[in-house]
Amino acid sequence: MHLGKSYSISEFTFWSRRQLYASVACASLPVMLYQFLGLKWLSIPVSVVVLLGTATSFIVGFRNVQTYSRALEAHQIWTEILNGSRCLGVMSRDFLAGQPGARELILRHCAWLTALRYQLRTPRVWENAGKASIVEYRKYYRIPEWETPLEKALARYLPKAELDSLAHAESKTSRLLGMQSATIKRFLDAGEISNAFYLELGGLLRGFIAQQGRAERIKDYPYPRQYAVINKLFVRTFCVLLPFGLLTEFEKLNAGVSGFMHGNMIWLVIPFGTMISWMYLALEQVGESTENPFEGNANDVPMAQISHKIERELMDMLGEKSDVPELKAERGIVL
Repeated sequence: MHLGKSYSISEFTFWSRRQLYASVACASLPVMLYQFLGLKWLSIPVSVVVLLGTATSFIVGFRNVQTYSRALEAHQIWTEILNGSRCLGVMSRDFLAGQPGARELILRHCAWLTALRYQLRTPRVWENAGKASIVEYRKYYRIPEWETPLEKALARYLPKAELDSLAHAESKTSRLLGMQSATIKRFLDAGEISNAFYLELGGLLRGFIAQQGRAERIKDYPYPRQYAVINKLFVRTFCVLLPFGLLTEFEKLNAGVSGFMHGNMIWLVIPFGTMISWMYLALEQVGESTENPFEGNANDVPMAQISHKIERELMDMLGEKSDVPELKAERGIVL
């Protein structure tokens, strides 16, 4: 996630330069054919392009609103996990004061946070993390989940017996939540917590299960493919046809100018066509980079940062100091 003031114009232009190159090509070819080969029949009524542009604006706007909603929900999920984690820390400290069970619950919760973010960072076939524009920009930030194996990360929190039981679990996150529930039940049976406290801790677990399910829904079910395809189709069709609709309009301007530009107004189709097409293509690229908020691009939810923050706070509640470092933003980006 970008935590700086903003992306610079040069960064954004570099990131979307392929769209800019395509826009220049689409705008230049019709002008060359029109001006040098005399193919005047290539021009199409500008009203056709305007109608297509209007429809394209609606579909692009709809797509970007929906993708932003997915990103916003992802942030809300991790905010609720943060709040629930603080409640777990306070309750574990107070309900199990002076007992080793408080530390056990907190360490296993940190293991669940770690397993969840690793699960959410696993690539999916529909995601865009493999695109050249994202891959080349990845040199400006780190993805912690891709640097350390999950087993090594979990070993900081769990005893060997629990690590071994997770090795063949279909869902490590669900198994960890199950272990947490069994541990709380054990405390109740041993008389270490009252029934009221047991219900409170159980309510927190239900909340974590719900947030995990919401995160998995965003991760495992993409933005509907039919809308993604029609968005791409509309934008590219508009960008291809736009210069053909501008040819006649700029040709008409020759009657009102003199000097060097007289007879050459048609060449202005290239810069203006490029600018308009690039705006649509860049807007599509922004929406595409926002629709999967866990895939590992610069605009993702900073799950590692939130997890590390939770761990430091929970260990502080126990009177211990966590050795997990605070992630530093590189070029304003932190995951």
